[in-house]
Amino acid sequence: MQDSGSNSFQIDGVLTEVGALRYSPGGVPVLAGRIEHRSKQVEAGVPREVGLELSVVAVGEKASLLAAAHLGCSARITGFLAAKSLRSRTPVLHIDTIEFLEGTNHGIQASNEA
Repeated sequence: MQDSGSNSFQIDGVLTEVGALRYSPGGVPVLAGRIEHRSKQVEAGVPREVGLELSVVAVGEKASLLAAAHLGCSARITGFLAAKSLRSRTPVLHIDTIEFLEGTNHGIQASNEA
């Protein structure tokens, strides 16, 4: 397989859904969820409100970390985007790191990185 470029994505948001922990046929833990992002961005010199929900998936150790999260908590998730399946080309963020944001100072007091 040829490497054709970068695929790295980071988003801050609120966890709105955490599914049930399941296991792949090889016994690897897998957990799906959703993160909601809201912010103000500047596009072409004009400020705009941005909001979206994005599906996420955590595999291995990261699945256990996501399973321990509570709904409504703020998180910074870094990972890569991939199609949901061969039939659905909808993007899903595969988690490389998840940092739970709490408290003050832009939310960074305690963090758990996977």
